[in-house]
Amino acid sequence: MKLSIKETVVFGMLGALMYASKILMELLPNLHLIGVFTIALTIVYRKKALYPIYTYVFLNGLFAGFSAWWVPYLYIWTVLWAVTMLLPQNMPIQVQAPVYMAVCALHGFSFGTLYAPAQAILFGFNFKATIAWIIKGLPWDVVHGVNNFFCGALILPLVTILRLIEKNSQH
Repeated sequence: MKLSIKETVVFGMLGALMYASKILMELLPNLHLIGVFTIALTIVYRKKALYPIYTYVFLNGLFAGFSAWWVPYLYIWTVLWAVTMLLPQNMPIQVQAPVYMAVCALHGFSFGTLYAPAQAILFGFNFKATIAWIIKGLPWDVVHGVNNFFCGALILPLVTILRLIEKNSQH
C-alpha cells in the first residue's frame, strides 16, 4: 500500500478534517462525524482509508494526551473500517443508505462494549466489573447510536464528493 505524494497529502488532510470535526462538535454529547468519515473513506479508498483514520487517532492522542482513554482508539475505528470492508461493494443504490446508516448506528450502540476490553486490561477489571462498566455506559451508547444513525445520512453525499474530487484530480 505505497502512497503517492498526493495521497499522503490528501490522507493527512482528511485525518485532520476528521479531528477538526470532532473538536467542533465536542459540546454535543456523543455527536460526531467520525463514523461517517470512517465509513465513507472506507467505501472510497478501501484499505488506504486506514491512513486518514490513524492520522485522526494520532491527532487525538497528540492533542488530548496518549493516556488510557486513547488506547481503545487504536482498534475501535478499525472495527468499523473492517465491517465496512466486509459489506458488498455492489449493493443496490436503494439499499446503500439504510445499510450504511445502520452500520454507523450499530458502531455507536456498541461503542462501550468495544471500548471495554481495553478498560478491563488497563484497569484490571474482572468479567463482572467489565459487564457493570458496559451497563453503566449503555445510556450514552444509546445516544451515540441514535446520533450515528442520523449522521449516517451524510455518508453517501460524502462518498459522492470524494469520488468526484478523485475523478477530477486525475485529469
